[in-house]
Amino acid sequence: MKSIELKTVDGRVVCERCFVADNALTRMRGLLGRTGLEEGEGLLLRPASSIHMFFMRFAIDVVFVGRGGEVVKVAANVRPWRIAAARGAKAAIELPAGEANRRGVVAGNRLDLSV
Repeated sequence: MKSIELKTVDGRVVCERCFVADNALTRMRGLLGRTGLEEGEGLLLRPASSIHMFFMRFAIDVVFVGRGGEVVKVAANVRPWRIAAARGAKAAIELPAGEANRRGVVAGNRLDLSV
């Protein structure tokens, strides 16, 4: 899986090592089997308007992004065995729990997903 640096359109870094899951196999695998995410690490799922935490071992933040790169919803501290979704989302970014808040990511921010 390739890794990118994910930023807002004004240049603020959201995720230094964001792995891209953009085909059926990588999206299906997601973070399964991992024991956690390090600070600065994440997973960009696209397309995705929802995620599930079945069989996961740790909580995450999920940033849902619309077609134009706008953050439509931030689901904070999504725990194992839960589901999160956002109407109109075209991508989901999974970050360590609490990371979205630390990075100041809120609904209305615009991210550069041109990669």
